[in-house]
Amino acid sequence: MSNFILHKPYGYISQFIRNQSTRKNKKLLGELFDFPKGTMAIGRLDEDSEGLLLLTKDGKLSEKVRSKSIDKEYYAEVDGLIDSDAVDRLKNGVEIAIQGKKYLTKKCKAKLISIPNFPERSVRVRNHRPTSWVSITINEGKFRQVRKMTAAVGFPTMRLVRVRIGGLRMDQLNPSKVIELDNDFEEVFS
Repeated sequence: MSNFILHKPYGYISQFIRNQSTRKNKKLLGELFDFPKGTMAIGRLDEDSEGLLLLTKDGKLSEKVRSKSIDKEYYAEVDGLIDSDAVDRLKNGVEIAIQGKKYLTKKCKAKLISIPNFPERSVRVRNHRPTSWVSITINEGKFRQVRKMTAAVGFPTMRLVRVRIGGLRMDQLNPSKVIELDNDFEEVFS
């Protein structure tokens, strides 16, 4: 069974084919590589997010990776200089809205980090304020969760990059790069 890792670039949606609701100007994953029919993204990254994305035809593997037993680590560039108080609040769970209802996020790992070595990409800057970076590791995956979490502590996310899923790291995988993995892929999530 073919499994892939991809550095999803900014501006692409985690979809392979256009359907009636897909606008014509949207960029799709299927434009980056000739994936086998039936390939699906395991856990989505929204159009504004980038980073590590796993792709497979294996439904059981997809279910396992999306489970709460697998950590997902994100690096978020936030608007302003995030402080240790905000990071502690992230760690302990914050209230966000999910489909119009209040939701308290689970405890997570969070820490301040230095500017990562990612390819340059401009982000909109509000009032020319400084930005800073934080690493957030969660094992749940609510819609736009990390973005909502940083906003809840007063530091909206400007750029979001998923760098790790379980034991797989993005490392120096360049945007749009696809690597086909061997069958040992499943062992990373055992």
